[in-house]
Amino acid sequence: MKSNAVRVLLGIGLAALAVVLLIVLKDDGSDDGGGATTAAQNTENSKSSEGPATPTVPVIVIKGGKPVGGVKELSFNEGDRIRFKVSSDTSDEIHIHGYDVESAVTAGGSVSFDFPATIEGIFEAELHGSGEQIAEIQVNP
Repeated sequence: MKSNAVRVLLGIGLAALAVVLLIVLKDDGSDDGGGATTAAQNTENSKSSEGPATPTVPVIVIKGGKPVGGVKELSFNEGDRIRFKVSSDTSDEIHIHGYDVESAVTAGGSVSFDFPATIEGIFEAELHGSGEQIAEIQVNP
């Protein structure tokens, strides 16, 4: 009878061990998968959090003396830099009212703007020669 009791206890112990191993190995497998995903996510997050992302500079395309897609609305906060680019198929001068910033663009060329947003309000950017509005620049407090 002792040998039967030992066998039963040994069987229960082995069954318990098998259940524990199954649970542990199953958790390890799902943790590794989740861990790999988390590591990949952390790598992505650390790449984007290493420094501020370079903001995309809006591009206004001029065809036939008019802005493609209509007047572009640009919004900035006071203290930021007002940055945008104009590509044009016609020669003209781009003028930003209120800031009195002007720059010439040649046919087939482009010009970039980069100046501090120091005045709050809404300002018109236009093709100076034709008077065609190409952008509305809003500077928020």
